[in-house]
Amino acid sequence: MNKFNVLEISPELLKGINKKKYEEMTEVQARAIPLALEGYDVIVEAPTGTGKTMAFAIPILESIEDNDKLQAIILAPTRELVIQITKEIKEVASFQKFKITSIYGGEHIERQFRELKKNPQIIVATPGRLMDHMQRQTIKLKDIKIFVLDEADEMLNMGFREDIDYILADVKNRKQTMLFSATISKEIEELGRLYLTSPKTIRVKGEETKPHIKQTYVMIEEKDKVEAITRIIDYYDYKLVIVFCNTKKAVDEVSYKLTSSGYNAIALHGDMKQMQRDQVMHRFRSGDINILVASDVAARGLDVDDVDVVINYDVPQDDEYYVHRIGRTGRARRSGMAITLVLRKERYRLKQINIAAGSNLELFKIPTLNEVMEVRINKVITEALKNSYASDNKYGKIINKAINDNSIDKDELIYGLLIGKLKNFENSAERLDLNDNEGFGKSRQVRMFITLGKKDKFKAKTIRELIMNKVKVKPKDITNVDVFEKFSFFEVPTNLAGQVLSKLHKSIVLGKRVSVEVANDKKKRRWVVWRDFLLLNQ
Repeated sequence: MNKFNVLEISPELLKGINKKKYEEMTEVQARAIPLALEGYDVIVEAPTGTGKTMAFAIPILESIEDNDKLQAIILAPTRELVIQITKEIKEVASFQKFKITSIYGGEHIERQFRELKKNPQIIVATPGRLMDHMQRQTIKLKDIKIFVLDEADEMLNMGFREDIDYILADVKNRKQTMLFSATISKEIEELGRLYLTSPKTIRVKGEETKPHIKQTYVMIEEKDKVEAITRIIDYYDYKLVIVFCNTKKAVDEVSYKLTSSGYNAIALHGDMKQMQRDQVMHRFRSGDINILVASDVAARGLDVDDVDVVINYDVPQDDEYYVHRIGRTGRARRSGMAITLVLRKERYRLKQINIAAGSNLELFKIPTLNEVMEVRINKVITEALKNSYASDNKYGKIINKAINDNSIDKDELIYGLLIGKLKNFENSAERLDLNDNEGFGKSRQVRMFITLGKKDKFKAKTIRELIMNKVKVKPKDITNVDVFEKFSFFEVPTNLAGQVLSKLHKSIVLGKRVSVEVANDKKKRRWVVWRDFLLLNQ
């Protein structure tokens, strides 16, 4: 049995592993960790989703000392991967006293200066920003004991070879080097010869992950793709979903269509600033947003546990992209699902994908409208019963009086209410939150849509300024501004949304008639906004 408790590691580290609910080691962990704990240099070939992070994190946390010296560097190709590695190591080291920090481009360097003054023992970094700190003398590598290159093949593909050489030339006193890569190419072998000492080579081909990811496809028309996605999510009640598109334009369009239909979706692509991307990932990981619509470039290094399903809105243009995409689900022995939406003209790509995946994709059946409606009815009934049995139900007497005074047949009332709900679902894909019992006028955030974007030379700052010029709101009231090519989203308190509609909807901005709508399809909040709008325009 490959249990973590058979490893010769400290009780504090084992306690952190147990807190993460890791029990049995994956193949790459079982083969790499014992060798690394003995101090060997290792070259590991393993695909995404096989538990590589713990394969180097555990030996590092067991080997370094609790002092003020920087002792371990982990180099990764992307900011997203750096952030994820840092998060995982901090969690598993939660019962140890080590300080771990991340260093990457695209964020204020002052934050990194402050973190470095705390004398971290472990730094996770991208090559460019690490070199920047080395040249500033804010990071010195003379005491480094362990050096890790993660996703080395990806770093070489991104042109970081010279950076790697520059950095490793300065890490002269290291005792151990670990290199992890999805493939061992000639360049990877050359890196091993140059910088590793008598390394042990481990190859894991990823067979262990395949049974955990059910791979399927759907033959579909372009116009039906978004409807298919919504039916799949509703019927199977998926909690965390990643939708992959081939282009930034498609990412924006699909995200907008899902959001305007009442779904909790958000976009992630390369045109977004790092701060925006960090915010998006934070909201997705926390469950505040449950549908992430992403491009391949932006998703490099994404490592999120518990993703229920990956949906390929577009058939990936490259077979490697397909393997990378589906690796976002079914991670580390969890089960996962991958669904690829295929146009009839793209049928020839199925054979190529089958070869790349090493298995035959199964035909997936999209739930019918009646099947989806049945699920939705059960959800509505379940939520209604929760409210009915609530201990603080202050409306019970009023409701009973209204029913009795009007001699209402309860069966007919229930039937009529359900029909009303289903019409809303069918017409606009609304998702009503029946636990939302707060008063109509309370100040809660509502998401709004405006037909101004980058094409109109608008940024988040100018969107805020426009709203403040038209409506008496404070800067802090305007939050989560997302600017796309032809449109933007922003959030304001519900009690101010009616004023925003009143002042901005159909107004002229830069010679253009602007449309403003409520994107948050919560029924009660919409009612409040339009009530306020009508009152303001009487």
